[in-house]
Amino acid sequence: MSMLNILIIDDEADMRHLIEMYLGNSGFQCYTAENGSEGYKILENTSIDLIILDIMMPEEDGFEVCSRIREKSDIPIIFLSAKGEEWDKVKALQLGGDDYLVKPFSPGELIARMNAVLRRTGGVKIEPGYLQIGKITVEKKARKVLVEGKKIALTLKEFELLLFFIEHKNHALSREQLLERVWGMDYTGSLRTVDTHIKTLRMKLGVGDYIQTVWGVGYKFEVPSE
Repeated sequence: MSMLNILIIDDEADMRHLIEMYLGNSGFQCYTAENGSEGYKILENTSIDLIILDIMMPEEDGFEVCSRIREKSDIPIIFLSAKGEEWDKVKALQLGGDDYLVKPFSPGELIARMNAVLRRTGGVKIEPGYLQIGKITVEKKARKVLVEGKKIALTLKEFELLLFFIEHKNHALSREQLLERVWGMDYTGSLRTVDTHIKTLRMKLGVGDYIQTVWGVGYKFEVPSE
């Protein structure tokens, strides 16, 4: 299962823990917040791939939280609500939500909705050991990478670097972050190692501008527009 980072914002502790258990058992890394303020702090410091957002919360409700998030980010958002009124669904989508799920729901339905949202938004498909993004296919267990259906040969570090990029797509990542997460905290080499591996990885992928340079920051992985 791809290690996607999911942020759960819900004022009900039981619901947060239940969703975290569902997703944790399926291989996701979950972050939880009981209100918008906590959620914003997590978003500032963590690369989040999808947000599960409750509507009925004190102080800022889910609609307000979504509006503030949309001012800075297009991270996919799935709304949760105990109500199934059409007006709520319409408003949620108008504000930039990507889907709307009515409580109670099953783990299978939640995963299916997450899959659908990530497909629509160009995200990573959630399947065990398998990632499909743009023209790139990654088989994690086999350490196999295909580009337009053709296998390409990557070194171990090139593979791990590509995998980390895909699992954190659309997020600007510094050279320091990449060096620490891919090479490890004990690695004593220079930041030039990252630049060298990215240059080689770009050449081997050979299609599109998937790995983009973010000046003053580092690099970002995005699916290029066709």
